[in-house]
Amino acid sequence: MKWGQKYGAEYVNRLYSMVKRHLTLPFTMICLTDDSKGIDPAIQCYPLIPLDLPNGLPERGWNKLTTFSANLYGLQGTALFLDIDIVIIDNIDCFFTHPANQDDEVWIIRDWKKPWRKVGNSSVYRFQIGALPDLMDYFRKHFQHIRQQFRHEQAFLSWYVRENHQLRYWPNNWCLSYKYNILKKMPYALWKPPEKPNYGKIIVFHGEVNPPDAIKGGGGKWYRKILPAPWLKSYWQ
Repeated sequence: MKWGQKYGAEYVNRLYSMVKRHLTLPFTMICLTDDSKGIDPAIQCYPLIPLDLPNGLPERGWNKLTTFSANLYGLQGTALFLDIDIVIIDNIDCFFTHPANQDDEVWIIRDWKKPWRKVGNSSVYRFQIGALPDLMDYFRKHFQHIRQQFRHEQAFLSWYVRENHQLRYWPNNWCLSYKYNILKKMPYALWKPPEKPNYGKIIVFHGEVNPPDAIKGGGGKWYRKILPAPWLKSYWQ
């Protein structure tokens, strides 16, 4: 998904390129967006599904929940949602072939910082299109309560699926956090640059740092030193 001005079309195109290089299964790339200009024509673009939320709300990623709409432009089958600012470093066939027992399962990343909270990180999640039609109905009817109870979309999604369907977590060594798994901790971060991991398939960029920042260094908060990671450039293209 791409909306607003934070990310340009090049992020979508780079993601498509990374998937093509690291997925051997046949696939179709779908982008839900408010602006398809500049996006590779091989990617199928559809308009964002309107949520009709009040104006002026802070960005909390609520748009991502529309992927669970009962009718998603007539699309069918298994969907793997990928944030457009991830970096793929190894084959991702397993995200599709990993077995599921029920159609209403949602596979998601388990939060790195506080895994006991059972909150998933929605940078990478898999679901059967149309298998959770009740989710959006509930969200629309209870949004005022939801926005008070949950800070962002992935907290609500994790709670709702746990309570009403089946929430499953990817193996811990598949999705890596650049912030928690790659960056060196202080004081080592002052002189030791981030190194390419010898495991993992997808690197997730959450917080202040995105792939261009990571490649050239910088982009974090004043108290977090981020040295360049030029090895990322060969993957993020």
